[in-house]
Amino acid sequence: MTAAVLELHNLDKEIPRPDREPFVIFKNINLSVRDGEFVSIVGPSGCGKTTMLRVINGLMPLSGGEILIDGRSARAVDNELLMGFVFQGASLLPWRTSLKNVLLGLEGRNHSTQDAERTARKFLELVGLSGFENHYPHELSGGMQQRVNLARALAVDPRILLMDEPFAALDAQTRSFMQMELLRIWRETKKTVIFVTHMISEAILLSDRVIVFTHRPGTIRSECNV
Repeated sequence: MTAAVLELHNLDKEIPRPDREPFVIFKNINLSVRDGEFVSIVGPSGCGKTTMLRVINGLMPLSGGEILIDGRSARAVDNELLMGFVFQGASLLPWRTSLKNVLLGLEGRNHSTQDAERTARKFLELVGLSGFENHYPHELSGGMQQRVNLARALAVDPRILLMDEPFAALDAQTRSFMQMELLRIWRETKKTVIFVTHMISEAILLSDRVIVFTHRPGTIRSECNV
């Protein structure tokens, strides 16, 4: 069996409130994700799916529990170097072209300018945007903008790709196209993916395994191999 790249042990997340009980977002999350696996997280709004991604990525602190990456505590590694994050909304810088938005993730990583640009162009080509390197975000459709976001996340060669409802704002036809594109890219790159969605059908289409959260405070209700 393929080794686990990510392990979550008894994860808790709560927000302290003055003179009141803490606001518990999720609790007792235990999950192991294998190298190269595509895992989707589904559940009702407010159950902690997005917060869990942010905790895994180090954007938010844990309240309890432990995260292991390749068997090592996440506190001992640089999550930013190991993970790519594709957010739900457009997160491109409007004053930068597609190429320069992808280059943003490579800045400060000891790449020569030439190597960084070569890498950025490679991943724009991978997501089907060769020829759009010099276009600004306002010149791109919503689906194309999300492909730039995906190229930027992949360009840093992450160990794990975190995706927070990346197609939620797209129309049905574009969403269907992007789902097929994501499957193609995942098969080519063999990345480990954790994908948050509200749509059961999307999770089943894309995933090796689907994790179902309860209402807040979120816990894992069930999981299903697809």
